[in-house]
Amino acid sequence: MIEILPICAFSDNYIWAITDHEHVVIVDPGDAAPVLEFIEKRNLTLVGILVTHYHPDHIAGIGQLINAHPDIPVWSPANETVPHSTVLLKEGDIVSLPIGNISLSVLDVPAHTAGHIAYTGKLPNGQPILFSGDTLFSSGCGRLFEGTAEQMLIAMKKFSQLPDSTLVYCTHEYTLSNLAFAMAVEPENIDIQQRALEVTTLRERNTPSIPCLLGSEKKVNPFLRWDIPHLKYTVEDWADEKLEDEISLFAAVRRWKDVF
Repeated sequence: MIEILPICAFSDNYIWAITDHEHVVIVDPGDAAPVLEFIEKRNLTLVGILVTHYHPDHIAGIGQLINAHPDIPVWSPANETVPHSTVLLKEGDIVSLPIGNISLSVLDVPAHTAGHIAYTGKLPNGQPILFSGDTLFSSGCGRLFEGTAEQMLIAMKKFSQLPDSTLVYCTHEYTLSNLAFAMAVEPENIDIQQRALEVTTLRERNTPSIPCLLGSEKKVNPFLRWDIPHLKYTVEDWADEKLEDEISLFAAVRRWKDVF
């Protein structure tokens, strides 16, 4: 049976482990120590590393992991420089993982960084999955460090086309703060209120709020709801200007979140 398990790192990072309980593929290892501990505790063999973007909290552990487990593939974005990369990827490429007959399709989702990619596919049981890095968060999206609001909107549209049953594995535990912002944008949204109660209970138990369901995200995540009329009115009121198109609306939501 394939499982995807979180490895906690730093203050709020999740490093994801895709494992068949004999082998493991690691996603975005910003810190080697908790990964090595995870592998040793479960007596696993590391067989690959997936990278979504080059930020240190996603790649700083790769060198130490390679030293401990040499000659494994490191799949990385073609448009970014990631040390120890062995396979460079762009949209349309397919990654065949060496466990579980899992094939992942690559999406180009620049905005947070110039070359950010995401991975989407299905587990052997048919469950759709998405490794979104720092682009799509639970109830939020990444900051625009190197890209534009238009690029992030295009990424959100790509994600929106995936099945509602897709489990989203992002890389930070930001859900409660993102939901606080979502409630400011849509104070009457019952789905946001219910999700906030659910996540509060999870976090009180120190349980991750991730993965989240994409179908649920479409009901609560303001960055997936740019076409909702009442959201537009609220954002225009905050921005104190008319937002004439979806790009300007999305950009205003991101600016609001940046200062929230």
